[in-house]
Amino acid sequence: MRWAALAFFVAAIMAAIVEPGISARPAAAVVAPITLALPDISPLMTDSLAIPVSGVRREALHSTFNEGRIGHIHHAIDILAPRGTPVIAAVDGRIRKLFTSGPGGLTIYETDPTDSIIYYYAHLDGYAAGIAEGVAVHRGDIIGYVGTTGNAPKNTPHLHFAVSTLPASKEWWKGEAVDPYPILMEHGVTMLR
Repeated sequence: MRWAALAFFVAAIMAAIVEPGISARPAAAVVAPITLALPDISPLMTDSLAIPVSGVRREALHSTFNEGRIGHIHHAIDILAPRGTPVIAAVDGRIRKLFTSGPGGLTIYETDPTDSIIYYYAHLDGYAAGIAEGVAVHRGDIIGYVGTTGNAPKNTPHLHFAVSTLPASKEWWKGEAVDPYPILMEHGVTMLR
């Protein structure tokens, strides 16, 4: 279970313990909030990241990492753009997995050159020509198009973009979530494609 989901679960249990009509515990017994440390990928970054939707500027980004979703914490950033806007590779790397799922719809998993970080692009309207598993991509290459596949609201096209550190075993589906918002705010560059 991811740390943020565990913290959310613990908070929900703690909130359920105090029942109406029962006085709360004395202030001395109040437990301090849990602060979770997310992995820091800055030592692994050697270059800036492309904001993964063509033409989007940092000022248009909003943090959605810790927002609740049905049954889970978001652990990604949603980048709104018109349907069909090019989605671009955030970094140099390779396409690790093309996948279709109920929640994510058409998705792409891209690894960085060291296979330490996975970049996840979801709700795509389609893949760009030539995109296939194992293909090398360069920062700024068009890899897909903004859409609403999966569980995205049909009238809100956006890119669901997530970043995770990979475990030593390198399974693309087992990464530890990293908040992409501060990374994009510090290292993100706007590219037009």
